[in-house]
Amino acid sequence: MAGAARRSTKMSGKRIGRQVDQRLGAAEPDALLAAAFQASDVPMLLAEAGRPDQPIQFANAAFCRLTGYAPEEVVGRDLQMLRGPGTDPVALARLCAAAARGETLSTEILACRKDGTALLVAVRLSPVRTASGGRYAFAVVEELETGRAVLQAALDRATARVHEVDHRAKNTLQVVASLVLLKARRTENPACRTALDRVAERIGALASVQRLLPAGEEAGHLDLRAFAVDLAEELAAELDPPRIALTVEVEPVAVAVDKAAPLALLVHELATNAVRHAFPDGRRGRVRIAAGCSEDRLVLSVEDDGVGLDATAPPSDAFGLAVVAMVTRQLSGTLTWDRTPPGTRVHVSLPWAPPDAPDARAGLDALSGA
Repeated sequence: MAGAARRSTKMSGKRIGRQVDQRLGAAEPDALLAAAFQASDVPMLLAEAGRPDQPIQFANAAFCRLTGYAPEEVVGRDLQMLRGPGTDPVALARLCAAAARGETLSTEILACRKDGTALLVAVRLSPVRTASGGRYAFAVVEELETGRAVLQAALDRATARVHEVDHRAKNTLQVVASLVLLKARRTENPACRTALDRVAERIGALASVQRLLPAGEEAGHLDLRAFAVDLAEELAAELDPPRIALTVEVEPVAVAVDKAAPLALLVHELATNAVRHAFPDGRRGRVRIAAGCSEDRLVLSVEDDGVGLDATAPPSDAFGLAVVAMVTRQLSGTLTWDRTPPGTRVHVSLPWAPPDAPDARAGLDALSGA
């Protein structure tokens, strides 16, 4: 049946041109335009909108291949030929009404092939007027499932490339961190060695961001809780467990990839500063890392019950605290240091919107053209 339809659609451009121009009342056939219309891979049809029954005057080969009809089975029928068991009558009525009024319309219809199988299509309708006053409706038809599959395949390829870039970035950062650590071990100056060690740790934190970026539907988002837990495990490896207790109370907030690195660096600096400087001389205590969303803000806090930090004047010469202030400004947030005897609480509030909020990303449904 499909083969018969294909054989029926193999008509010369000149013959098609004569048929189209005869129906449109043209004086001289435009064979080139008719041949292009017929050869297009995009399904198209032309209906006479000036008549009550809106008969189809022409359908190209792509439309016949899509629906399974031969050209002679399409010509003369009305747009109701698209109706199937699952067709929304309201959507089809809107299409016919727009054709009658000479309006432009884009809509989706669950149509039906000749063999009875369902066919989800997007129809874009445009009015056409001839010099003699004839009114026609020109329709471009697209199979949505095929279009979505093509778009999904392109999205999958782009996602794979992003993951490859992330993997290379992680490896590069790890190599840089290793080189910095190697230099630190060969440096005799204790202050320089400590500074290089801290730089390597910060690079390692950025590498962790790349490592924790997930695949699949959540690709491009960092789970802030997963990062905080990973950081806590690394810090715990340096601690004397009976002396300092480290707890993580972070909600599973999805962080957009463009904010992931600075936010991760912010958490790293605050947590590391508390663990290393709040409990000198073998002092015991607790460090709590907490984060969560409140309306349109992301609230982050790191709290300890250590020796305390002057709440009004934190050390301005400390590089880590300078990084915290710089990143907070970069994220348009506010930073406060509170004395909470015994200890210190650092509070960071950042403007926030979920990565999947409306207008934050486009879904595959945009393909519908509605």
